[in-house]
Amino acid sequence: MRIGIDLGGTKTEIVALDAASGRELYRRRVPTERTYEGVVRGVRDLVIAAEKVLQGTASVGVGIPGSLSPATGLIRNANSTWINGKPLDRDLRDALGREVRLENDANCFAVSEAHDGASAGATVVFGVILGTGTGAGIVVNGRSMRGANGIGGEWGHNSLPWPRSLENGRDERPGRLCYCGKWGCIETWLSGPGFEADYFHSTDEHHPAKEIIDLAASGMEDARKALALYTDRLARSLAHVINILDPDVIVLGGGMGKISSLYDDVPRQWGRYAFSDSVCTALRPPLHGDASGVRGAAWLWP
Repeated sequence: MRIGIDLGGTKTEIVALDAASGRELYRRRVPTERTYEGVVRGVRDLVIAAEKVLQGTASVGVGIPGSLSPATGLIRNANSTWINGKPLDRDLRDALGREVRLENDANCFAVSEAHDGASAGATVVFGVILGTGTGAGIVVNGRSMRGANGIGGEWGHNSLPWPRSLENGRDERPGRLCYCGKWGCIETWLSGPGFEADYFHSTDEHHPAKEIIDLAASGMEDARKALALYTDRLARSLAHVINILDPDVIVLGGGMGKISSLYDDVPRQWGRYAFSDSVCTALRPPLHGDASGVRGAAWLWP
């Protein structure tokens, strides 16, 4: 068997796949522990419980919202900040009594969708996670491209492109303070919490992202404006990627990637920002949905 775990900011999901066919054998989702010790204990308990049900042992791969530093071997850049600076792979190895492979969750997502998902057969794929944080993975010819520094695809910590002044005296410059210590990162605008914060600053009303989307669909003007602005910011941010990487397909995962209007509205708008007379890049939802990241983690072992 192969076990994959998707360690998200709010939920942790485990899946067990048949090693030969990839058929799903087991799945479970639980809230993510918000301490480092809780994360290690939670992953251990999920694996033990799955193997007890399935009466066998498995390889274990874990998708994380950050990456292992090639210099220190410690987790860095995770928006689940309680795992930063920790030797998570080693501690999970000790907890489970076997080697555990870690990979950035967006890389897991991109590999899964490039292998047999929404971008199967494409040469260059940019797989985006729009959830608690904002990240991405790059796949070229079926292989995840981590890069020399292990940060390939970390577009969420570039500045929002082409910032501008808004109505009511608001301005996108310098932007919000990000947990990384910089101002105006794409993640602070395009993550679910970033979208909710933007709506609050406009209306003084707190709503979960899904409620805001539902309000926009019902015709509420403030919510419609918030979604339109989100769409424009996503179009700008992806045009920036197109200018640099020029991918064949961009796949949107995470909770915000479920907004159906994005797949028509963003491509209609990104042409005004891309440095090209036309843009043929496809924007698609993930074929495997929320399961794509955890499936990719399961395939980290050959």
